[in-house]
Amino acid sequence: MAGKTSGIGWTTFTLADSGGTPRDVRNDLTGLQFGTPRGVWDVTGIDKSGMERRLLLADFSTTMNGAFNPDANKSHDVLKTVPSTSVARAMALGHGGVTLSVNILITDYSFNRAQSGELPWTAPGVLADGAVPTWAAV
Repeated sequence: MAGKTSGIGWTTFTLADSGGTPRDVRNDLTGLQFGTPRGVWDVTGIDKSGMERRLLLADFSTTMNGAFNPDANKSHDVLKTVPSTSVARAMALGHGGVTLSVNILITDYSFNRAQSGELPWTAPGVLADGAVPTWAAV
């Protein structure tokens, strides 16, 4: 294991294209947010003075941000089929000696051409298949 580490220098970030081929899109990503939330059920009885809860289903969500790159096998080549296909895509991210693999549905692929000229994109995704996202050592 690497010990404490910054978010610099990701070793893995692959996203499958609509045909299922994993593509390394790290160079096009400028930002990444992801979470592994759990549902919570409030089961507090009237005999309690504090909250009592149970954990429910696991989930996954992500928002990927990047710079437009139309080259073959880069981010746009992977994401351009989001509006026309309904396929789950394998996503793997790795950093600091651990990886997280998950199948996601990408729900949008949007652009924001700023007044200054940049052309960033955003692509949110959610858990596709009910498999619990699990971290693994590399």
